Amino acid sequence: MRYAAGLRSRLTLGIPAGLALLLLVVPLVALLTRADWARVPADLATPTVLPALRLSLLTTSTTAVLCLLLGTPLAWFLARSDHAATRWVRALLTVPLVLPPVVGGVALLMAWGRLGLIGQHLSPFGVQITFTTVAVVLAETFVAMPFYVLAVEGAMRGLDPRLESVARTLGASDLRYLRTVALPLVLPGVASGLALAWARALGEFGATLTFAGSYPGRTQTAPLAVYALLEQDPAVAISVSIVLLVVSVLVLALLRGRWLR
Repeated sequence: MRYAAGLRSRLTLGIPAGLALLLLVVPLVALLTRADWARVPADLATPTVLPALRLSLLTTSTTAVLCLLLGTPLAWFLARSDHAATRWVRALLTVPLVLPPVVGGVALLMAWGRLGLIGQHLSPFGVQITFTTVAVVLAETFVAMPFYVLAVEGAMRGLDPRLESVARTLGASDLRYLRTVALPLVLPGVASGLALAWARALGEFGATLTFAGSYPGRTQTAPLAVYALLEQDPAVAISVSIVLLVVSVLVLALLRGRWLR
């Protein structure tokens, strides 16, 4: 009787769990089985795809550098502050994680567009951000920065506060303590945050399309190229999708020990 009840319980939980897994896995399997693996290298070298992959590599690397230079100080202040306003700053920081991508693109347009909050002051100097490679970097940074900051903040919150007290006693400034003590201790968190930010930037589509457009060689990144190729040459679109899938899996594999344990 107990065995039968346990079997029914496992089936009751196992069937929806299996369906959930199938919903996630079947599309990936379908993509892998539909790919013509023999032609993938040739597809990636086509004049349409190669500039998109090159641009994605350039913009995502630039985004990672911006996250490192700008996001690390922000993570540092968030980790050290217990002020009530910090909760609001952290809440604002997480908005891009849940914001619809197209809304993020519209928000970027309202800020950096020709008539935007900031863009209107740049136009008289002949500076245009929208529909340029700079716009791609800004869009990718907008969606990727929260991943980096939250990862590094979590790592910095795990530091022993006595280390900072000792550093202060020895006369170290905040910058020196961060550079010589804190950052070396949280390097795994920094690396994980950079990998997450880079992967998120690589997959960015909606905000980039809305804010930067899809101009080959200038703003058309790999995800945008996949979207355009679906109508022109679906086989090439599948090949590029395979590359993006492989990169995503590799990033997850590298982060497995820290995030998926």
